[in-house]
Parts: sequence; C-alpha cells; structure tokens
Amino acid sequence: MVERRSAAGAEPHRFPIRVYYEDTDAGGIAYHATYLRWAERARTEALRDMGLPHADMATQHGAFLVVKRIEVEYAKPARLDDLVTVSTHIRRVSAILDLDQDVMLGDEMLAALKVRLVCVGREGLRPRAVPEPWRSALRARIGTTDTHVPEKTA
Repeated sequence: MVERRSAAGAEPHRFPIRVYYEDTDAGGIAYHATYLRWAERARTEALRDMGLPHADMATQHGAFLVVKRIEVEYAKPARLDDLVTVSTHIRRVSAILDLDQDVMLGDEMLAALKVRLVCVGREGLRPRAVPEPWRSALRARIGTTDTHVPEKTA
C-alpha cells in the first residue's frame, strides 16, 4: 500500500464520513462502490471549503469536472459505524485534474484511489482549462507523494 504525505503548505483536504447501514452488506462491510461515493463527496466538499463550489463553475463559466478514470486499491474493509476520513491530495491541474484520495480509519489505510478529472465545457463537452479562480486555488494546493512500499515478511 502507498503512504502519502503532502508537501509543506499543501495539506490535503480531510473529510470525515460515518459508515451507515446503507453503505454496507448484511455482514456490516462497506460495499466496494461506496468508496467511490465517499470520494465524490470529499472532492465536492474540498472545493466548497475553498469557497469554489461546483455549481459556481457551471453557472459562471459553463464548465464542470467529470471523472475520466479512477483506480482503487482496497487494503482493509470499512465496517458499520466506523468513522473514516477521506483525504484528497491534488497532484496536477490543467484541463486535467489528477488527485490521490485515501480512505483512512485512524492511521490505517483502507483504500487508495487515483482519480483523473477533466474539465469540460457544457456546450459540446469538450476538454478545456480549469477556469480561474479554481485553477489558481487548486494549483496552490498541489502536494507531493512519498511512496513507501513496506517490505514483505515471510
């Protein structure tokens, strides 16, 4: 599993989420698709906390962010009533927005997501640059990733 750390001054956005019954199977384990919903909520709240909600990008610029690709690596399950945190780390901002999102239970990594978003115009759905002030605000929060792969034990 990957440990992620942000560069100084570029702390990731953290969003706490309680695991509800609706998120789980009969055994109380979170469904795999639930992690995608949690990641979407965390991305939306990260923009809102910056004072730049999705809705304003659409109404003011006729543009919005769409998911192009998501990779998920699951490590451990989230369980009913856990309080997990989704951390969002910004990696790249242009017409493409690359993010790393980690679902954590305390210090334990439950899932790591690599997300690629594309900014598109409402008319024609063609890729376009992320409009200001979103672009500058997102670029100011770009972090770095230190990859640490634990040694396998026999």
